[in-house]
Amino acid sequence: MGKKLTWIILGLSASCLSAPVIASALESSLGTNGIDALKLHKPPYNLIGRKIAIGQVEIGRPGMFGWDKAVSKNRAISLAAVFLRNGPAKSNNGVDPHAYNVAGVMVSQDKALPGVAPGARLYSSAVGSTKNMGQPEECLSAQHIALQNSGDVRAINFSFGEPLSRDPRPEAALDGNALLTLCIDWSSRAHDVLYAIAGNQGKGGIPIPTDNFNGVNVAFSSRRGGIFNKVDVSNLAGANQGVSGRLAGREFNLGGRRAISLVAPGSNIPLLNPDGKLNKATGTSFATPHVTATVALLQEFSDRQSRIKQPNWSTDGRRHQVMKAVLLNSADKIQDSGDGLRLGMSRTLIDKQNQDWLASDAYKDPTIPLDAQMGAGHLNAFRAYQQFSAGEWQPSTTVPAIGWDYRTVNAGVSVEYALAKPLKQNSFVAITLAWDRLVELNDNNKNQQYDVGESFRDRGLNNLDLYLVKADAQNTDAGTVCSSISPIDSVEHIFCPVPATGNYKIRVQFRQKVNEATQPYALAWWAAP
Repeated sequence: MGKKLTWIILGLSASCLSAPVIASALESSLGTNGIDALKLHKPPYNLIGRKIAIGQVEIGRPGMFGWDKAVSKNRAISLAAVFLRNGPAKSNNGVDPHAYNVAGVMVSQDKALPGVAPGARLYSSAVGSTKNMGQPEECLSAQHIALQNSGDVRAINFSFGEPLSRDPRPEAALDGNALLTLCIDWSSRAHDVLYAIAGNQGKGGIPIPTDNFNGVNVAFSSRRGGIFNKVDVSNLAGANQGVSGRLAGREFNLGGRRAISLVAPGSNIPLLNPDGKLNKATGTSFATPHVTATVALLQEFSDRQSRIKQPNWSTDGRRHQVMKAVLLNSADKIQDSGDGLRLGMSRTLIDKQNQDWLASDAYKDPTIPLDAQMGAGHLNAFRAYQQFSAGEWQPSTTVPAIGWDYRTVNAGVSVEYALAKPLKQNSFVAITLAWDRLVELNDNNKNQQYDVGESFRDRGLNNLDLYLVKADAQNTDAGTVCSSISPIDSVEHIFCPVPATGNYKIRVQFRQKVNEATQPYALAWWAAP
């Protein structure tokens, strides 16, 4: 597949050595020691991603049974369709074991090694690896996947990226303005799809498009004592290690904006090879599809709720901002001791320096919503289901201790959610607010699609802030218990203890208009009444 493929994927998959894998290894990635998704496959939940379309964009593509010789002996991975960029894939062309491994994490139907969402419909596009392929072709491929399934694709997996050395801009930096980064932020909104992006990994890595605003960037965890609970040392994350000045804009986002949203299992993950043999590999490449496929499980549930016209449910459940807020807010940070004060979290996640979330600048500084290495914490599919299944609640009535909402707020105005029950002293509250950077397509031929040669316009990010305040507080300054007030991030996130038992409310404030005067947002919250 040429030099480019080797270069870009080596940064993501540190080892692909064949090894005998036993089923218990799987338990640690999808079981309770990993993302706890297997529970959702079984009754009473029965969620495997049925009829939900998800996507994959890589340099190569997985082999498709009945189409490619490489998988003629292996039917474990069923694909909805495969493409070369925005056209049909050629038989036996562009097939890549890395892409097959990634697809397997999402949709494998192998009994011993199932994927996170074995019932989902996976559409996969290979960008191709010749020297003259780059970000325009990658954008074209992403758009083509987003338009599959009659334009109803819920999440797209990017287990690859572009090195800055290949970016055509002079003095290229991680400033959010690379073509592929702008494309992803545009497509998130235009196609209402959540992009899960493999976090940058290894010096001189593949940082584009990790400087996106509207997707979810994923770092990877390794096991300690059998449990995935430590950010792996080979993640290139953590801007406060003395190298940030030299590498700012090269390996870390310019301006201090946080680049990691979530952590998911990615070390020694058992995988299926195209020939049906088992293999273990490591990297953000294999963490990211855990996140993408978890969206499929949640979306199957959402569609089920909509079909039976469940109260406190609407089609807002499919929105990418809601998925982002739900996944981040339900992430594991600090293990609960059994009293529910830490919201039933199942593990304590630690960073490369063995520090937990309570030692992070994100915990201590209201202007920093996410930890540089851990983001909002470790993906937990079952907790995400608990967060999501609590339903959509409007600010016009009091709201339960767990829930979410999608709505708009006008510039200079705030929206308040009064919690129905008093919160317990020393219990933690988790709240996440997510909204989009506004990127528009300069659509020269007015066909409402990106074409090679076209560009995007960044209209910037409106500034929203998030507060937990005492129920009787009239203005923001009085009665604020916790806040998340980053001026540069598209997420605000609160995880803080309640100082005294009493009644509280959540406030979303549209602080500063940069583009439009009305801003859609998603909010998710989880408290202990």
